[in-house]
Amino acid sequence: MPSFDYSILEILGSLATAITSVILVFLLWRTVKQMEYTVKLSKIQTEHRFRPWVGPEGSIKHLNTTKEGDHQFDVVIKNFGEIPASNVTAFYKLKNEMIDRSEITKTNVDHKFNLGPLLPNMEKHYWFYINSDLIKKAVNDETQIFIALFFGYEAMSKQSGYGMISQYDSKTNTFVHKDMWVEGAHAFQEI
Repeated sequence: MPSFDYSILEILGSLATAITSVILVFLLWRTVKQMEYTVKLSKIQTEHRFRPWVGPEGSIKHLNTTKEGDHQFDVVIKNFGEIPASNVTAFYKLKNEMIDRSEITKTNVDHKFNLGPLLPNMEKHYWFYINSDLIKKAVNDETQIFIALFFGYEAMSKQSGYGMISQYDSKTNTFVHKDMWVEGAHAFQEI
């Protein structure tokens, strides 16, 4: 009976064990990388999806003219997010020329109103008034009317907001949006 060399079998076994170990280490490394990516994606989803998103539901609507001769306009604000927005505050500014975003600060507005909390899919109305003499001047092309609206709120313990700058169109008695923006918790500055 011929003798069999077991040293070759041992070498092949050691080689197979080494290759299997390298493959397992590579698969473990890939699993850790995949878990790292999943955690990063979950964090992004939490920061951007599971938060309040407050903004207007539609356009600015003219409601009526008050006894004092002011024209009343209405903006419907809605929380499009999946969690409540606490302490929603409306900021309003009116000028005869285009308004820059930087002009809208806590101390540089014509009106400020606390709308309170907004639950998910909840709507609230914000009304602002424009003097009828100013509206008449705009209709007669003697002046222009620009308004800035900003709705600030808390999202994930940081300030966020939605802003828009609009121009009054006397032919349709509506406002045309000239600029709109969203300020997230990372970009929210002075409001």
